[in-house]
Amino acid sequence: MIGVVNTLEQRAAEPRIADRRVRRMQRGDKFRLTALGGLAALSLDALSSVAYGPEAIVLVLIAAGEAAVSWTLPVSVAIAALLLVLVLSYRQVIAVHPDGGGAYAVAKRHLGRWASLLAAASLVVDYVLTVAVSLAAGAASLASAFPLLAGHLLLVTLIGLAVLTVINLIGVAESAKVLMGPTILFVVLILAVIVAGLVHWEPVRIGTDRSPFVAVEGLGIILLLKAFSAGCSALTGVEAIANAVPSFRTPAVRRAQHTEVALGVLLGVMLLGLAWLIRRHDVVPRGDVTLLAQLSTGAFGTGWLFYLTNLAVTLVLVLAANTSFGGLPVLLSLLAKDRRVPSLFGVRSERPVFRYGVAALAGLAALVLIIVGAETHRLLPLFAIGVFIGFTISQGGLVLHWYRERGPGWWHRAALNGFGAILTAVALIVLLAEKFTEGAWLLLIIVPALVVNFARTENYYGDVARQLHLGEIPPRPEPGSATQALVVVPVVAISEVTARALCSALRMRGEIVAVAAEIDPDSTKKLSAQWKEWDPGVPLKVLPSPHRSLVNTLVGYVRKQTEKGRQVTVLLAHMEARRWWRRPLHNPRGPVLTAALRARTDAVVATLAVRLD
Repeated sequence: MIGVVNTLEQRAAEPRIADRRVRRMQRGDKFRLTALGGLAALSLDALSSVAYGPEAIVLVLIAAGEAAVSWTLPVSVAIAALLLVLVLSYRQVIAVHPDGGGAYAVAKRHLGRWASLLAAASLVVDYVLTVAVSLAAGAASLASAFPLLAGHLLLVTLIGLAVLTVINLIGVAESAKVLMGPTILFVVLILAVIVAGLVHWEPVRIGTDRSPFVAVEGLGIILLLKAFSAGCSALTGVEAIANAVPSFRTPAVRRAQHTEVALGVLLGVMLLGLAWLIRRHDVVPRGDVTLLAQLSTGAFGTGWLFYLTNLAVTLVLVLAANTSFGGLPVLLSLLAKDRRVPSLFGVRSERPVFRYGVAALAGLAALVLIIVGAETHRLLPLFAIGVFIGFTISQGGLVLHWYRERGPGWWHRAALNGFGAILTAVALIVLLAEKFTEGAWLLLIIVPALVVNFARTENYYGDVARQLHLGEIPPRPEPGSATQALVVVPVVAISEVTARALCSALRMRGEIVAVAAEIDPDSTKKLSAQWKEWDPGVPLKVLPSPHRSLVNTLVGYVRKQTEKGRQVTVLLAHMEARRWWRRPLHNPRGPVLTAALRARTDAVVATLAVRLD
């Protein structure tokens, strides 16, 4: 009968437990991304690349003369075709790897350890450079409108980096809300430039007159490949959504796939539309005006829409760095789970946010910006190469995935991914060869160094796991006797902190002793007298301190006790102010004492926080 009642009670409790789980998931989903929010938070890198992608194509083609600029559209069509392949591929990656990771997850499952480490290293480089390039390009664009900022580009980029870091430490969903408005404005204005430029074009000269361009080489397959690889910089950021699937609300896979398709459609339309305008109106580079500025002038004139468009471009270029803040922390969390980076990168805060990953990205990007002085042209040779490594690896990995599964229609998917892998590999080789002397050689040092570092970290964690016998059932622990255990309570003065520490110690097992170091004889004599008057039931042991060092005296005493085979617990009580800025005013020796005890003794160090009103 009792069993029946218990069963009925359990069944009655199951709906309540399920409801609590749903409510917890809903509370967690509150901080995650919708499809539109994901487009704003994770796609700005790819969308904003139309500000420099078409111009990169033209800058290569102009080497064959002004007539060669007409090939901008065919090259853009080829890039759009590759974009279609990548979008379809990463849509499949999202479904196959819903935990995120993109190229890293694909390589880990299908290509083995070293390929996954290479993918991770290339993605880390790409994410850091995305932040640096976006901020540097945004600062340069802003300085074009406000020349007074031209001498302070580094300061502008660092301020922008600090703002983005704070936003992302608050939470990626909150950052999506901040970025949604500028994203919509940017997309609407670029589409308006395309439509107005096709319907009504009024060329207006801005900046300096264009110089006559002299052909320095003939238009051939090599030049077209160079233009293709240069224009592929417009594809950076396409993988960010697949890397950050866990950041989406439930159902995360479907939302991420919808976001990936929306990104591909918008980017393809803008890229082809701008290329068509460049071909139709024979737009060529000017020394101090971007191609996009020329296109917006022809579409809108030099009125308020022209300035709004260029300010929106500047803002979105700066905010495009947010793509990396959404993608890299998730990637680092996956690497931490695999023990290839320190475990702290896998720790979420309550938002949930991988704050250590956000902080690491901000620090590395700041270092890069300081090294290059926030000069965009010094970063561009390295910019797209890292992401093309990831593209090629993810495409090749999916080919093996479909071949091994061999489900219905598998060869269609394998052919699509194989074609994409060939295209991205060609672009990677051409870009690396062309930009090798301009700084791309650094990647031959940085990427292998990251791979080796990931591998060494993984090996270290493996050694630790073997030493600690992780996964094995240890022997049954033998309880020690109460007389062998010793609880040490360091005392400096009699106060509420001391009283609470002793109350906590009395609830612990073993002999309890309060210790004080004889640093000042008068103060020690006064403390002994007050202790005798108080009589808390715990003896006070005064330790001689010839060198007047509390840390060395206490560590020496504890070490002697542990060498006798005793189990020692040191209970350290400290005051904790409610306001964070007041906490440094208390406990100056606490962290030093804790670190010394843990490093130089085998004692258990326990802390008790006494919170101040």
